[in-house]
This record gives sequence, structure tokens and C-alpha cells, in this order.
Amino acid sequence: MSFDPNARLDPGQVEDVRGSRIGGRSLAIGGGGIGTVVLLVVYLLMGGNLAGLVGSQNPSSDQQPQTSTLQQCNTGSDANQREECRIVGYVNSIQKFWTDEFNQAGAQYQPAKTVIYSDQVSTGCGVASSQVGPFYCPPDIRVYIDLGFFQELQTQFGARGGSLAEGYVVAHEYGHHIQDLTGQLSSGSGQQGAIGVSVRTELQADCFAGVWANHAAATGFLEPLTADQIGQALDAAAAVGDDRIQRKTQGQVNPETWTHGSAAQRQKWFTKGYKQGQRRACDTFHATNL
Repeated sequence: MSFDPNARLDPGQVEDVRGSRIGGRSLAIGGGGIGTVVLLVVYLLMGGNLAGLVGSQNPSSDQQPQTSTLQQCNTGSDANQREECRIVGYVNSIQKFWTDEFNQAGAQYQPAKTVIYSDQVSTGCGVASSQVGPFYCPPDIRVYIDLGFFQELQTQFGARGGSLAEGYVVAHEYGHHIQDLTGQLSSGSGQQGAIGVSVRTELQADCFAGVWANHAAATGFLEPLTADQIGQALDAAAAVGDDRIQRKTQGQVNPETWTHGSAAQRQKWFTKGYKQGQRRACDTFHATNL
């Protein structure tokens, strides 16, 4: 069990559009010579700023969600039993933490909904397929997740999975939302490489995920995290490191093309955020040693 069974969930923070009918053009992926489904997923995997990749698309859509089961996600006990309720619980916890964090800093947090979809989804950044992986779209201020990704995280990327592996992914995407609110997300487009701006942007989102994990139990939704659960998050972070993906798909590692950071870098910055528990610990843009 990860969630306090008595915690009250707010399913209104999550939208379920699984089974929707989508109209409009497909999301256009630019640059990088991304040729395979795996590389496409990796290129955008927890990548955040899709707007920089798709340009100014504004597709038409007759997206019509089917009857959702999210209304059954009422308590932490539901989150411990059902995956979609677990996502609701993580979103609630993450946004509770950042709301309090911003309030303490004298600022106001702007909530971002999470959209659960399958196959395709129409977004403010274009029409995205499930091959894109989890992402944050700044124009419509939403996090998008196809729940099938968590199975792919294990079968394609070799992660061992677990509840907090899912929590890490959600918290990482909300890390991009925090960057968006503070004006740091726009700095992440363009420059690739092991110490490039893109990698620094992704590592900061990993660090923000770690900061949330430090305070997760204090939000009232989760029970105190165990060492094994933190291990689940670290394992997921390593599984999507650029070096591991390149070694698996290309047989060699090329740091000059990295966009998200190595397995070691991603684990390092999540751990730093988790141990220090403060947003100021996550200044990857000025770090000399990533």
C-alpha cells in the first residue's frame, strides 16, 4: 500500500478521455532523425515542451470522452486498488505540495489537469498518439498520460515498475508545469548534449519530482515512502536515461545527442531533490557538475 486508505481524493483534477474519437492532423515530430517507435517515445519521453516540436498547430477535434470511471476514485483505498485512481492520488498529492510551496513563497500556484487517454488525444500542442509517451503541453496547461506507458516502461525500457515509478513519471511532468509557471520551461528548447539546455531542463524536472517525494507523506495522501519505493522511482529514472536507451537501440552511446540526461544524471538529480526537499536545490541551469 502507498496511499493513506482514508485520504479523500479529488478526481476533478484528472480528465479521462479514453475511447475518444479524434479529428485533426497528427502531431508533427521535427528534427533528430527519429525513425523508430522506441526512439520516438524516448525523444519525447517525459520531455515536456511539445510546443517547440510541433509549431503552431491548432487541430480541429470532435474528441468525445466516454463514460469515465474516475468518479469511483474517492479514497486512498481506491488508489491502492486501481491504477487510474492511483494517478488521481498522485496528481492530488503533487498539486497539494506545489500549492503549499508557492503559498509559502508568496506566490499563487496555477493548477494543471492531467488527461488520461488511449491511442490518440487532441491537445493544445497538436494531436498526439500514445507513442509520444507522457508529456506536458504548455498552451493548454495539461499533463497527458496513456496508462499503457507504464507497462512499456517495464517491457521496453527494463524498469521494474511499481507504484512510485508511476508517481515519479507524474511528478516529473508536473515539474515541467512548475518550470512553465516560473518561466524556466522556455529555456529548454534547442541545445542538445550531455550538458545542454535540454538536458538541464529535464534534470530539473527530475529534481522537482524528488522534492515532491520528500514531502509526499506530508500532503496527506500518501503513507511515508519506503526505501523500496524510492528505489522504484530511481529505477524508472535510470531506465529512461539517454545512455541506456541509446545502448539498447543503437548499440553505442552518443552524449552529443542527449536530450534528457544519462541514467546516472537522472538518478542524481532526483536524489538531490529528495534528500534536500527544497526547490532551490534544483538549479541545474547553473550547475557546473551535472
